Amino acid sequence: MRTASTPTHCPYCALQCGMALSPLPTGGVEVVERPDFPVNRGALCGKGRTAPAVLSSAVRLTSPLVRDAGSLRPASWEEALDRIASRLGRIRDEHGADALGVFGGGGLTNEKAYTLGKFARVVLGTSQIDYNGRFCMSSAAAAGVRAFGLDRGLPFPLEDIPRTGCVILVGSNLAETMPPALRFFGELRDNGGTLIVIDPRRTRTAEQADLHLAPRPGTDLALALGLLHLIVAEGRVDEEYVRERTVGWEEARAAAMAHWPEYVERITGVSVPQLRETVRMFCEPEAAMVLTARGPEQQSKGTDTVGAWINLCLATGRAGRPLSGYGCLTGQGNGQGGREHGQKADQLPGYRRLDDPAARAHVAGVWGVDPDSLPGPGRSAYEMLDALGTDIRALLLMGSNPVVSAPHASHVEERLGSLDFLAVCDVVLSETAALADVVLPVTQWAEETGTTTSLEGRVLLRRQAVDAPDGVRSDLEVLHELAARLGVDKGFPVEPEEVFEELRRASAGGAADYSGISYRRLAEENGVFWPCPARGGEPGDDEPRDDEPAPGTPRLFLDRFATPDGRARFVPVVHRPNAEEPDDDYPVLLTTGRVVAQYQSGAQTRRVDELNAAAPGPFVELHPRLAARLGAAEGDRLAVVSRRGRAVAPARITAGIRPDTVFMPFHWPGEGRANTLTNPALDPTSRMPEFKSCAVRVELAD
Repeated sequence: MRTASTPTHCPYCALQCGMALSPLPTGGVEVVERPDFPVNRGALCGKGRTAPAVLSSAVRLTSPLVRDAGSLRPASWEEALDRIASRLGRIRDEHGADALGVFGGGGLTNEKAYTLGKFARVVLGTSQIDYNGRFCMSSAAAAGVRAFGLDRGLPFPLEDIPRTGCVILVGSNLAETMPPALRFFGELRDNGGTLIVIDPRRTRTAEQADLHLAPRPGTDLALALGLLHLIVAEGRVDEEYVRERTVGWEEARAAAMAHWPEYVERITGVSVPQLRETVRMFCEPEAAMVLTARGPEQQSKGTDTVGAWINLCLATGRAGRPLSGYGCLTGQGNGQGGREHGQKADQLPGYRRLDDPAARAHVAGVWGVDPDSLPGPGRSAYEMLDALGTDIRALLLMGSNPVVSAPHASHVEERLGSLDFLAVCDVVLSETAALADVVLPVTQWAEETGTTTSLEGRVLLRRQAVDAPDGVRSDLEVLHELAARLGVDKGFPVEPEEVFEELRRASAGGAADYSGISYRRLAEENGVFWPCPARGGEPGDDEPRDDEPAPGTPRLFLDRFATPDGRARFVPVVHRPNAEEPDDDYPVLLTTGRVVAQYQSGAQTRRVDELNAAAPGPFVELHPRLAARLGAAEGDRLAVVSRRGRAVAPARITAGIRPDTVFMPFHWPGEGRANTLTNPALDPTSRMPEFKSCAVRVELAD
């Protein structure tokens, strides 16, 4: 039995708050503060404090399950693994490798994400792999690569925020999604800086702002273009910066000038005086930042919307300078690392492009396979889910619950049910796992060692603090055993550090270069920011050496951007409407989001009594004027109906939301499932679904 406390990190959001786990005399562990970690300095939200509750055998899976005669029953590991390998092999033989799909999760460690991508491409030979991080920050990633040549959630550490002059926070409710991060914005205001929050709801975060703008959902692109128009009209463009550090300004300028303030006011509902005040507050300080989250990103035009906010930063010289820049507040615990190392349909480890011959050759060399044997890019997450039961006949799913979290969720549930075979690896019997033919119980955060990459691009070491219950194995063991049964005996180690050492070699020379990072460094240095090439040398040194470590890169782009010529790219964008606008049949807009006491699909947090007491179920938030038109009172059951389905939840009436908009949190299954309603219309670049707005009607349910 362990007797000392173990320093580690929270299993939930991308802050990856530092905590320690201390053994209890009665068994199990409790969370204790870890003030040495700079992101949270010991502070934790309720989810972090109660995280050990999910370690209990009473709430989690401890035995494999297999489906016989329509029901799941306990089985041995040998039977369960044999059944998965047999079915995957048979379907591949009969229908080809691309009849097999692999769906991962943004909560998997870097080691597991890396191994899952390798398993899909080397063992199964399928191109059909993606992950639920596609639903989180793919639009911001696409816009960042397009403008800067590189995507890292934040190109600077959170500790820079209190020292800047102004922050525009677009579509983020940090007070509920990442509560420990809110103190950075409080310190910003204490230091004389200002905070502008853009959100159609007056959230707890908006209440902390110096200025709150409440645009109509789906109009953030027009809002950013209107602000850029005013910046040009008022002579606030940093002409020297634009000339020396960017390209493409004239085209972007012309596009913005078509969005005059009164036109933008009509589209967004944000008044011209508010637009002008936003420009003044943003432009007057020496330094400023724009931070986006899911609000502007989860749109069918999310890449262009983020691009418009990046253009705002570039035009004012607020990128690649100290205490300034654009950043994305990545959501999932390892959403950043999960896409860097091979879960994404078009990427190889190190953030390499799968269609780049040099990238394929490098990674194939590390893996010991022919580059030509690696499949090409596959479908994005929703497109893969939509193809289940037709082109894709079997699915291996790890760490995701799309029955609750995917858009048009009733359709996704039906597609999952149409598969010839579904295998799920999870900690709990989620709504998706309950549909599976085989369910494997796997280890979770405190029961395993591994690395994650936070929203800052800080690679962190989570340490094992407790032993897993009997009957539970790690995802790495699962992939090792399946690979062996499918004819690949080598290349799938079960020890996380051994996997990480291979990941270092595979990432070397890539955009997300981890080759200079080791477990020893992570333990000693409280994390290391990527890129961090080996030997303190240039990217491309592909033999990691721990004796000459590079320092890591907390702040990107200060000397040059990651483009061939070192200049950032303006991208001309224009406003376009939502994929689905209100009409006579569906006159209201629905937007979705989170509440503080639950996380993502709620598969784990809904099993914690304290969190359920704080947030027991879904609700429909609506304005008093809309409630009066419906004849609805607080707590009345409301039906929200879209073209895709119907959800029912109690009314929560507040003046803090626009009268033309309703809000639902998305953590619950059943009749209150918000994602029954949401629109799977995809961004043409990022393939992000339009979670943040769809047309609905609202009516009394009873």
